[in-house]
Amino acid sequence: MTKGMLDVARVVRSKNSGPYELVLDIMFKDKATFEAIRAAGQITEARIADAYGVPREEVRRIIWFEPSNAVKVVMPRRIVSGAPGDQDVYGAQQHAPLLSLTFEL
Repeated sequence: MTKGMLDVARVVRSKNSGPYELVLDIMFKDKATFEAIRAAGQITEARIADAYGVPREEVRRIIWFEPSNAVKVVMPRRIVSGAPGDQDVYGAQQHAPLLSLTFEL
């Protein structure tokens, strides 16, 4: 069965990790969903890169965090926080592409 991000996650957010990096967080609704998505390899560098329209190499790390049934993705900010042209100083509005992801459960 195919489920959308909002069906499987209780929190989807983004934030800065300093002025040069962005962290994307997905906190799943329960441990079973977290484990199923992780075991099936449904969150990958390639999939995140496709969602954001960036080269795969820009997805620096994917960190699975069991205590909170979450996954963190670290990638560079396209514009340094606070630099001319930056429209999201805190990186809090960068999670929208994650909402288009679907999962087979």
